[in-house]
Amino acid sequence: MMARTQISLDPEIYRRARQRASDMGLSLAEYVRRLVTRDLGRQQPPANPAAVFDLGASGGSDIAKNKDAMLAEAFAASGRKPRRRSA
Repeated sequence: MMARTQISLDPEIYRRARQRASDMGLSLAEYVRRLVTRDLGRQQPPANPAAVFDLGASGGSDIAKNKDAMLAEAFAASGRKPRRRSA
């Protein structure tokens, strides 16, 4: 559980910190937590794996639909035969 605290900042520092946090896609609270964590030399918690989803366009490819054909093509290009799974 996190501890709650309150800080006072000069209005210009507050404005700049909020802008920096916004530019990074963070809340001001998360921005301050990261700064304190970095200053204290602790490691940040592991990144959220969801952060890598929806980063770009697939160009219309459908890996889930075409994975068998894609794997077969990759094996053919490497000169190896794919192993059959036993049922």
